[in-house]
Amino acid sequence: MSDFNNISQLICDYLSYLEIEKGLSKNTIAAYQNDIITFFDFIEKENENTALNEIKRRDFSSYTKYLARKEINPSSIVRKIASIKGFFKFLCHRRDIETNPAISITSPKLPKKLPKVLTISEVEKILKNHLSIFEYAVIELLYSAGIRVSELVELQLKNMDLSQKVIKVFGKGSKERIVPINNKCINALQKYLKQRELTALKYNSKPYLFLNSRGGKISRQRVYKIIKKQGEIINKKISPHTLRHSFATHLLERGADLRVVQELLGHASIVTTQLYTHISKKTLREVYFSIQEK
Repeated sequence: MSDFNNISQLICDYLSYLEIEKGLSKNTIAAYQNDIITFFDFIEKENENTALNEIKRRDFSSYTKYLARKEINPSSIVRKIASIKGFFKFLCHRRDIETNPAISITSPKLPKKLPKVLTISEVEKILKNHLSIFEYAVIELLYSAGIRVSELVELQLKNMDLSQKVIKVFGKGSKERIVPINNKCINALQKYLKQRELTALKYNSKPYLFLNSRGGKISRQRVYKIIKKQGEIINKKISPHTLRHSFATHLLERGADLRVVQELLGHASIVTTQLYTHISKKTLREVYFSIQEK
């Protein structure tokens, strides 16, 4: 593409901005990078002589239709469009381009789906399964604290205070929050910490709470595998985020204030947290009608 000799540098500049100014995680930045590069690959195939400042609204429309024809998941299309819009907004703000061709682009509307949640009995069934000390601590912390998988793998020993029953986690945008943990979770962590000492001494380990067999930080993929395997016990496809959803839903069902749940989850907007009130109402209706039918 004739005007895209410097596109790689522009993308690098944008990714640096996302990391330094926005504090986004490496995984999120990698997703942005892939989305943007894929878009420009499409533009180049469509017309290799298109200059950067010649990209028009119709090019984005063509790209969206192209993604739909490839049967890309609608939520993935929305994310890809958001990535591209953010990039062009950045270029326009820096005056790398005169006008922003993506400013009026609209993403496909997604149906509002309630996240999958587990019942309390399903969570208990998983925790009563034959888990290792390590697996039990991982699952208990995810559920008892409602933290994200990224927050769990990044959690360091220095950010834990079991005597005060709290942990300090760093969420999206490196936003810090204090999360309480209950006695059951503390007991699970204390058992794991004794086991962890052996690995830590053997490998002169890093300060992360959860270590892999070589003394390094565990990966997100490892956590996903643990949760997926336990989902088979209850015949459900679940992820670490399912435990987070379940944590929030169970709190609201037991009368917790919505603002408190918002703080615990680290949501920037209460609108995001309000989704769980719909789940609670749905669960209550199901319980009610199941009782009436007996």
